[in-house]
Amino acid sequence: MDIEIKRDHYLEQLINRKHNGLIKVVTGIRRCGKSYLLRTIFKRHLIESGIDQEHIIEMAFDLYDNIDYLDPKVFYTFAKEKIKDNNRYYFLLDEIQLMDNFVSVLNGLADRKNCDVYVTGSNAKFLSKDIVTEFGGRGDEIHMYPLSFSEFMSVYNGNKYDGWNEYITYGGIPIVVLADTEEQKISLLSNLLSETYIRDIVQRNSVRNIGELEALVDVLASNIGALTNPNKLRNSFKSVGKSKITATTITKYIEYLKDAFVIEQANRFDIKGKSYIGTPMKYYFMDMGIRNARLNFRQNEPSHAMENVIYNEMRVRGFLVDTGNITITERGKDGKAVKKHLEVDFVCSKGSQKYYIQSAYLMETEEKENQEVRPFKKIPDSFKKIIITSDTPKPFYDENGYLRVNVRDFLMDPSLMRL
Repeated sequence: MDIEIKRDHYLEQLINRKHNGLIKVVTGIRRCGKSYLLRTIFKRHLIESGIDQEHIIEMAFDLYDNIDYLDPKVFYTFAKEKIKDNNRYYFLLDEIQLMDNFVSVLNGLADRKNCDVYVTGSNAKFLSKDIVTEFGGRGDEIHMYPLSFSEFMSVYNGNKYDGWNEYITYGGIPIVVLADTEEQKISLLSNLLSETYIRDIVQRNSVRNIGELEALVDVLASNIGALTNPNKLRNSFKSVGKSKITATTITKYIEYLKDAFVIEQANRFDIKGKSYIGTPMKYYFMDMGIRNARLNFRQNEPSHAMENVIYNEMRVRGFLVDTGNITITERGKDGKAVKKHLEVDFVCSKGSQKYYIQSAYLMETEEKENQEVRPFKKIPDSFKKIIITSDTPKPFYDENGYLRVNVRDFLMDPSLMRL
Protein backbone atom coordinates (compact mmCIF):
# COMPACT_ATOMS: atom_id res chain seq x y z
CA MET A 1 0.00 0.00 0.00
CA ASP A 2 1.32 3.43 -0.94
CA ILE A 3 2.12 5.72 1.99
CA GLU A 4 0.47 9.14 1.88
CA ILE A 5 2.10 12.01 3.72
CA LYS A 6 -0.49 14.33 5.19
CA ARG A 7 0.07 18.01 4.42
CA ASP A 8 -2.73 19.31 6.63
CA HIS A 9 -0.97 22.63 7.28
CA TYR A 10 -1.23 23.54 3.59
CA LEU A 11 -4.61 21.89 2.98
CA GLU A 12 -6.07 24.06 5.73
CA GLN A 13 -4.66 27.17 4.07
CA LEU A 14 -6.30 26.24 0.76
CA ILE A 15 -9.62 25.46 2.45
CA ASN A 16 -9.56 28.78 4.29
CA ARG A 17 -9.08 30.61 0.98
CA LYS A 18 -11.89 28.90 -0.92
CA HIS A 19 -14.27 31.25 -2.77
CA ASN A 20 -12.35 34.39 -1.76
CA GLY A 21 -12.29 35.71 -5.33
CA LEU A 22 -8.49 35.56 -5.49
CA ILE A 23 -6.11 33.37 -7.49
CA LYS A 24 -4.61 30.91 -5.01
CA VAL A 25 -0.95 30.39 -5.94
CA VAL A 26 0.97 27.51 -4.32
CA THR A 27 4.70 28.22 -4.70
CA GLY A 28 7.73 26.25 -3.58
CA ILE A 29 10.84 24.37 -4.63
CA ARG A 30 10.25 21.68 -7.23
CA ARG A 31 9.33 18.23 -5.85
CA CYS A 32 8.23 19.57 -2.46
CA GLY A 33 4.69 18.23 -2.99
CA LYS A 34 2.75 21.10 -4.61
CA SER A 35 1.20 19.00 -7.36
CA TYR A 36 0.12 16.27 -4.95
CA LEU A 37 -1.33 18.85 -2.58
CA LEU A 38 -3.43 20.47 -5.28
CA ARG A 39 -4.43 17.61 -7.57
CA THR A 40 -4.77 14.80 -5.02
CA ILE A 41 -5.25 16.09 -1.46
CA PHE A 42 -7.24 19.25 -2.25
CA LYS A 43 -9.15 17.62 -5.10
CA ARG A 44 -10.19 14.83 -2.73
CA HIS A 45 -11.39 17.47 -0.25
CA LEU A 46 -13.54 19.06 -2.98
CA ILE A 47 -15.08 15.73 -3.95
CA GLU A 48 -15.74 14.84 -0.31
CA SER A 49 -17.37 18.26 0.06
CA GLY A 50 -19.91 17.31 -2.62
CA ILE A 51 -18.33 18.88 -5.71
CA ASP A 52 -18.88 16.70 -8.78
CA GLN A 53 -15.88 15.94 -10.95
CA GLU A 54 -17.27 17.81 -13.98
CA HIS A 55 -16.89 21.03 -11.98
CA ILE A 56 -13.22 20.33 -11.20
CA ILE A 57 -10.99 21.28 -14.13
CA GLU A 58 -7.37 20.19 -13.71
CA MET A 59 -4.36 20.60 -15.97
CA ALA A 60 -0.68 19.76 -15.52
CA PHE A 61 1.26 21.97 -17.91
CA ASP A 62 4.51 20.02 -17.52
CA LEU A 63 3.04 16.87 -19.10
CA TYR A 64 3.56 16.22 -22.82
CA ASP A 65 -0.11 15.29 -23.22
CA ASN A 66 -0.99 18.90 -22.43
CA ILE A 67 1.66 20.62 -24.54
CA ASP A 68 -0.93 22.23 -26.86
CA TYR A 69 -2.48 24.00 -23.88
CA LEU A 70 0.71 25.97 -23.27
CA ASP A 71 -0.76 28.27 -25.92
CA PRO A 72 -2.94 30.61 -23.81
CA LYS A 73 -5.56 30.95 -26.54
CA VAL A 74 -5.94 27.18 -26.82
CA PHE A 75 -6.21 26.75 -23.05
CA TYR A 76 -8.60 29.65 -22.53
CA THR A 77 -10.92 28.33 -25.24
CA PHE A 78 -10.79 24.89 -23.58
CA ALA A 79 -11.51 26.41 -20.15
CA LYS A 80 -14.52 28.41 -21.36
CA GLU A 81 -15.99 25.34 -23.06
CA LYS A 82 -15.81 23.46 -19.74
CA ILE A 83 -18.01 26.05 -18.03
CA LYS A 84 -21.52 24.81 -18.88
CA ASP A 85 -23.68 26.24 -16.07
CA ASN A 86 -23.74 28.85 -13.29
CA ASN A 87 -22.51 26.49 -10.57
CA ARG A 88 -19.00 27.02 -9.21
CA TYR A 89 -16.05 25.56 -11.13
CA TYR A 90 -12.69 24.79 -9.54
CA PHE A 91 -9.58 25.17 -11.71
CA LEU A 92 -6.54 23.23 -10.45
CA LEU A 93 -3.64 24.24 -12.71
CA ASP A 94 -0.20 22.74 -12.15
CA GLU A 95 3.11 24.45 -13.13
CA ILE A 96 1.25 27.43 -14.59
CA GLN A 97 4.45 29.43 -15.20
CA LEU A 98 5.12 27.26 -18.27
CA MET A 99 2.22 28.94 -20.10
CA ASP A 100 2.84 32.22 -21.94
CA ASN A 101 0.78 35.18 -20.69
CA PHE A 102 -0.54 33.09 -17.82
CA VAL A 103 -1.34 36.19 -15.75
CA SER A 104 -3.91 37.40 -18.29
CA VAL A 105 -5.42 33.91 -18.54
CA LEU A 106 -5.77 33.59 -14.77
CA ASN A 107 -7.20 37.08 -14.38
CA GLY A 108 -9.72 36.24 -17.10
CA LEU A 109 -10.86 33.10 -15.25
CA ALA A 110 -10.92 34.81 -11.85
CA ASP A 111 -13.10 37.56 -13.30
CA ARG A 112 -15.88 35.03 -13.76
CA LYS A 113 -18.10 34.89 -10.68
CA ASN A 114 -18.37 31.09 -10.71
CA CYS A 115 -14.65 30.26 -11.09
CA ASP A 116 -12.35 29.46 -8.17
CA VAL A 117 -8.74 29.30 -9.39
CA TYR A 118 -5.81 27.42 -7.82
CA VAL A 119 -2.36 27.15 -9.43
CA THR A 120 1.13 25.88 -8.60
CA GLY A 121 4.50 27.16 -9.72
CA SER A 122 8.15 26.58 -8.95
CA ASN A 123 9.70 29.94 -9.73
CA ALA A 124 9.39 33.09 -7.65
CA LYS A 125 10.43 35.32 -10.53
CA PHE A 126 7.39 34.29 -12.55
CA LEU A 127 4.94 33.97 -9.68
CA SER A 128 5.60 35.65 -6.35
CA LYS A 129 6.52 39.01 -7.88
CA ASP A 130 3.61 38.82 -10.33
CA ILE A 131 1.21 38.21 -7.45
CA VAL A 132 1.92 41.71 -6.18
CA THR A 133 2.09 43.47 -9.52
CA GLU A 134 0.45 41.99 -12.59
CA PHE A 135 -2.30 40.11 -10.75
CA GLY A 136 -3.55 43.51 -9.66
CA GLY A 137 -4.28 42.45 -6.10
CA ARG A 138 -5.87 39.17 -7.18
CA GLY A 139 -3.01 36.87 -6.14
CA ASP A 140 -2.99 35.00 -2.84
CA GLU A 141 0.23 33.05 -2.20
CA ILE A 142 0.59 29.86 -0.15
CA HIS A 143 4.28 29.03 0.07
CA MET A 144 5.05 25.34 0.48
CA TYR A 145 8.22 23.87 1.95
CA PRO A 146 9.62 20.33 1.89
CA LEU A 147 8.41 18.18 4.78
CA SER A 148 8.81 19.68 8.23
CA PHE A 149 10.24 17.41 10.91
CA SER A 150 6.77 16.65 12.28
CA GLU A 151 5.49 15.78 8.78
CA PHE A 152 8.57 13.62 8.26
CA MET A 153 8.00 11.79 11.56
CA SER A 154 4.38 11.06 10.60
CA VAL A 155 5.70 8.47 8.10
CA TYR A 156 9.05 7.58 9.67
CA ASN A 157 9.23 4.09 11.16
CA GLY A 158 11.40 4.70 14.18
CA ASN A 159 12.02 6.93 17.19
CA LYS A 160 12.49 10.69 17.04
CA TYR A 161 16.23 10.47 17.71
CA ASP A 162 16.94 8.21 14.74
CA GLY A 163 14.40 10.22 12.74
CA TRP A 164 16.23 13.44 13.53
CA ASN A 165 19.55 12.03 12.31
CA GLU A 166 17.95 10.88 9.07
CA TYR A 167 16.08 14.16 8.59
CA ILE A 168 19.16 16.39 8.92
CA THR A 169 21.02 14.08 6.52
CA TYR A 170 18.51 13.42 3.73
CA GLY A 171 15.99 16.22 4.28
CA GLY A 172 12.28 16.35 3.57
CA ILE A 173 11.70 16.08 -0.20
CA PRO A 174 8.76 13.60 -0.23
CA ILE A 175 10.10 11.23 -2.91
CA VAL A 176 13.40 11.03 -1.03
CA VAL A 177 11.72 10.44 2.34
CA LEU A 178 9.68 7.58 0.87
CA ALA A 179 12.68 5.92 -0.83
CA ASP A 180 13.59 2.56 0.69
CA THR A 181 17.38 2.69 0.98
CA GLU A 182 20.15 5.19 1.69
CA GLU A 183 21.55 4.53 -1.78
CA GLN A 184 18.22 5.46 -3.36
CA LYS A 185 17.98 8.61 -1.27
CA ILE A 186 21.49 9.73 -2.22
CA SER A 187 20.86 9.00 -5.91
CA LEU A 188 17.54 10.87 -5.92
CA LEU A 189 19.02 13.92 -4.18
CA SER A 190 22.04 14.06 -6.49
CA ASN A 191 19.86 13.78 -9.59
CA LEU A 192 17.37 16.37 -8.31
CA LEU A 193 20.16 18.81 -7.66
CA SER A 194 21.92 18.48 -11.01
CA GLU A 195 19.09 17.51 -13.36
CA THR A 196 16.29 19.62 -11.88
CA TYR A 197 17.39 22.57 -9.74
CA ILE A 198 20.72 23.53 -11.32
CA ARG A 199 19.56 22.76 -14.85
CA ASP A 200 16.37 24.80 -14.37
CA ILE A 201 18.37 27.80 -13.17
CA VAL A 202 20.88 27.51 -16.02
CA GLN A 203 18.20 27.22 -18.72
CA ARG A 204 15.85 29.83 -17.30
CA ASN A 205 18.54 32.46 -16.83
CA SER A 206 20.88 31.53 -19.72
CA VAL A 207 23.80 31.01 -17.33
CA ARG A 208 26.99 30.60 -19.36
CA ASN A 209 29.50 29.71 -16.63
CA ILE A 210 27.85 26.76 -14.90
CA GLY A 211 31.04 26.03 -12.98
CA GLU A 212 30.90 29.41 -11.24
CA LEU A 213 27.26 28.89 -10.27
CA GLU A 214 27.97 25.44 -8.86
CA ALA A 215 31.02 26.72 -6.99
CA LEU A 216 28.84 29.41 -5.38
CA VAL A 217 26.31 26.77 -4.30
CA ASP A 218 29.22 24.84 -2.72
CA VAL A 219 30.38 27.91 -0.79
CA LEU A 220 26.86 28.73 0.44
CA ALA A 221 26.30 25.08 1.40
CA SER A 222 29.55 25.05 3.39
CA ASN A 223 28.63 28.25 5.23
CA ILE A 224 24.98 27.95 6.23
CA GLY A 225 24.28 30.24 9.14
CA ALA A 226 27.40 32.36 8.55
CA LEU A 227 27.14 36.10 7.97
CA THR A 228 28.30 36.98 4.50
CA ASN A 229 27.75 39.24 1.48
CA PRO A 230 28.68 39.21 -2.22
CA ASN A 231 31.95 41.08 -1.62
CA LYS A 232 33.07 38.58 1.03
CA LEU A 233 32.12 35.72 -1.27
CA ARG A 234 34.04 37.30 -4.14
CA ASN A 235 37.15 37.58 -1.98
CA SER A 236 36.82 33.90 -1.01
CA PHE A 237 36.66 32.90 -4.67
CA LYS A 238 39.66 35.09 -5.45
CA SER A 239 41.87 33.76 -2.66
CA VAL A 240 40.97 30.08 -2.97
CA GLY A 241 40.33 29.50 -6.66
CA LYS A 242 41.93 32.53 -8.33
CA SER A 243 38.50 33.21 -9.75
CA LYS A 244 37.66 36.54 -11.39
CA ILE A 245 33.95 36.31 -10.57
CA THR A 246 32.54 39.72 -9.62
CA ALA A 247 30.30 40.66 -6.70
CA THR A 248 27.66 41.67 -9.26
CA THR A 249 27.65 38.18 -10.79
CA ILE A 250 27.50 36.59 -7.34
CA THR A 251 24.49 38.79 -6.47
CA LYS A 252 22.82 37.70 -9.69
CA TYR A 253 23.43 34.00 -9.03
CA ILE A 254 22.10 34.32 -5.47
CA GLU A 255 18.89 35.86 -6.88
CA TYR A 256 18.58 32.90 -9.28
CA LEU A 257 18.92 30.44 -6.38
CA LYS A 258 16.35 32.37 -4.34
CA ASP A 259 13.95 32.54 -7.29
CA ALA A 260 14.16 28.76 -7.63
CA PHE A 261 13.48 28.41 -3.87
CA VAL A 262 16.79 26.57 -3.35
CA ILE A 263 17.89 29.07 -0.68
CA GLU A 264 16.34 31.81 1.41
CA GLN A 265 18.00 34.94 2.76
CA ALA A 266 17.77 36.06 6.39
CA ASN A 267 18.42 39.79 6.71
CA ARG A 268 20.26 41.40 9.61
CA PHE A 269 18.09 43.36 12.04
CA ASP A 270 19.29 45.90 14.61
CA ILE A 271 17.18 44.97 17.64
CA LYS A 272 17.83 48.16 19.61
CA GLY A 273 17.55 50.49 16.63
CA LYS A 274 14.60 48.53 15.20
CA SER A 275 15.93 48.81 11.66
CA TYR A 276 17.59 46.63 9.02
CA ILE A 277 21.35 46.88 8.72
CA GLY A 278 21.72 45.75 5.10
CA THR A 279 24.76 43.50 4.87
CA PRO A 280 26.01 41.00 5.82
CA MET A 281 23.16 38.46 5.80
CA LYS A 282 22.70 34.71 6.18
CA TYR A 283 21.56 32.10 3.67
CA TYR A 284 19.70 28.89 4.47
CA PHE A 285 18.84 25.93 2.26
CA MET A 286 15.20 24.97 1.79
CA ASP A 287 16.16 21.33 2.28
CA MET A 288 19.08 19.82 4.16
CA GLY A 289 19.21 16.81 1.83
CA ILE A 290 19.77 19.08 -1.17
CA ARG A 291 22.44 20.98 0.75
CA ASN A 292 24.21 17.78 1.84
CA ALA A 293 24.04 16.25 -1.64
CA ARG A 294 25.83 19.29 -3.05
CA LEU A 295 28.71 18.58 -0.65
CA ASN A 296 28.58 14.81 -1.26
CA PHE A 297 27.46 14.34 2.37
CA ARG A 298 30.94 15.29 3.62
CA GLN A 299 30.05 18.24 5.89
CA ASN A 300 27.20 17.09 8.08
CA GLU A 301 27.73 19.36 11.10
CA PRO A 302 24.74 18.90 13.44
CA SER A 303 24.95 22.45 14.84
CA HIS A 304 24.64 24.09 11.42
CA ALA A 305 21.99 21.60 10.32
CA MET A 306 19.95 22.33 13.45
CA GLU A 307 20.09 26.08 12.83
CA ASN A 308 18.96 25.61 9.22
CA VAL A 309 16.09 23.34 10.25
CA ILE A 310 14.87 25.80 12.91
CA TYR A 311 14.94 28.62 10.35
CA ASN A 312 12.80 26.57 7.94
CA GLU A 313 10.41 25.55 10.71
CA MET A 314 9.74 29.15 11.71
CA ARG A 315 9.14 30.06 8.06
CA VAL A 316 6.68 27.16 7.76
CA ARG A 317 4.89 28.53 10.83
CA GLY A 318 4.42 31.80 8.99
CA PHE A 319 7.05 33.97 10.66
CA LEU A 320 9.32 36.53 9.07
CA VAL A 321 12.77 35.41 10.23
CA ASP A 322 15.73 37.77 10.54
CA THR A 323 19.08 37.45 12.23
CA GLY A 324 19.42 39.83 15.16
CA ASN A 325 22.22 42.23 16.00
CA ILE A 326 22.74 44.11 19.29
CA THR A 327 25.47 46.75 19.46
CA ILE A 328 26.87 47.35 22.92
CA THR A 329 29.69 49.51 24.29
CA GLU A 330 32.08 48.10 26.85
CA ARG A 331 35.32 49.19 28.48
CA GLY A 332 38.38 47.38 27.25
CA LYS A 333 41.38 46.42 29.39
CA ASP A 334 42.87 49.81 28.65
CA GLY A 335 39.72 51.54 29.88
CA LYS A 336 38.70 52.77 26.44
CA ALA A 337 35.16 52.29 25.14
CA VAL A 338 34.88 49.44 22.64
CA LYS A 339 31.85 48.65 20.48
CA LYS A 340 30.84 45.02 20.24
CA HIS A 341 28.19 43.25 18.18
CA LEU A 342 26.19 40.47 19.83
CA GLU A 343 24.20 38.08 17.67
CA VAL A 344 20.75 36.61 18.15
CA ASP A 345 20.28 33.72 15.74
CA PHE A 346 16.64 34.47 14.90
CA VAL A 347 14.23 37.34 15.36
CA CYS A 348 10.85 35.84 14.42
CA SER A 349 7.91 38.16 13.78
CA LYS A 350 4.29 37.58 12.78
CA GLY A 351 1.85 40.41 13.34
CA SER A 352 2.07 41.38 17.00
CA GLN A 353 3.98 38.17 17.88
CA LYS A 354 7.74 38.24 18.28
CA TYR A 355 10.19 35.61 19.50
CA TYR A 356 13.94 35.68 19.95
CA ILE A 357 15.62 32.31 19.38
CA GLN A 358 19.12 31.03 19.99
CA SER A 359 20.09 27.73 18.34
CA ALA A 360 22.70 26.09 20.56
CA TYR A 361 23.41 22.46 19.73
CA LEU A 362 25.25 21.89 23.01
CA MET A 363 25.94 24.17 25.96
CA GLU A 364 28.46 22.01 27.76
CA THR A 365 30.67 24.84 29.04
CA GLU A 366 30.08 28.01 31.03
CA GLU A 367 31.65 30.00 28.19
CA LYS A 368 29.14 28.60 25.69
CA GLU A 369 26.29 29.25 28.13
CA ASN A 370 27.32 32.89 28.49
CA GLN A 371 27.71 33.26 24.73
CA GLU A 372 24.10 32.22 24.12
CA VAL A 373 22.52 34.03 27.09
CA ARG A 374 24.41 37.32 26.93
CA PRO A 375 22.63 38.80 23.86
CA PHE A 376 19.23 38.06 25.41
CA LYS A 377 20.16 40.06 28.52
CA LYS A 378 20.87 43.12 26.36
CA ILE A 379 17.50 43.09 24.56
CA PRO A 380 15.41 46.04 25.82
CA ASP A 381 11.95 44.48 25.34
CA SER A 382 10.03 41.65 27.00
CA PHE A 383 9.16 39.40 24.05
CA LYS A 384 9.72 35.69 24.70
CA LYS A 385 13.26 34.39 24.43
CA ILE A 386 13.89 30.72 23.59
CA ILE A 387 17.11 28.69 23.68
CA ILE A 388 16.84 25.52 21.59
CA THR A 389 19.38 22.76 22.24
CA SER A 390 19.83 19.11 21.29
CA ASP A 391 20.04 17.82 24.87
CA THR A 392 17.51 19.62 27.07
CA PRO A 393 15.54 16.75 28.72
CA LYS A 394 12.22 18.61 28.86
CA PRO A 395 11.07 22.23 28.42
CA PHE A 396 11.72 24.56 31.36
CA TYR A 397 12.23 28.23 32.18
CA ASP A 398 15.71 29.07 33.50
CA GLU A 399 16.54 31.64 36.17
CA ASN A 400 16.54 34.42 33.56
CA GLY A 401 13.02 33.58 32.40
CA TYR A 402 14.22 32.10 29.08
CA LEU A 403 12.45 29.02 27.75
CA ARG A 404 14.83 26.12 27.13
CA VAL A 405 13.64 23.30 24.92
CA ASN A 406 14.98 20.32 22.99
CA VAL A 407 15.03 20.81 19.22
CA ARG A 408 13.03 17.64 18.50
CA ASP A 409 10.30 18.62 20.98
CA PHE A 410 10.24 22.17 19.61
CA LEU A 411 9.79 20.96 16.05
CA MET A 412 7.14 18.39 16.94
CA ASP A 413 4.98 20.66 19.12
CA PRO A 414 4.35 24.29 18.02
CA SER A 415 2.42 24.92 21.24
CA LEU A 416 5.70 24.86 23.21
CA MET A 417 6.36 28.40 22.00
CA ARG A 418 3.31 29.52 23.94
CA LEU A 419 4.14 27.77 27.22
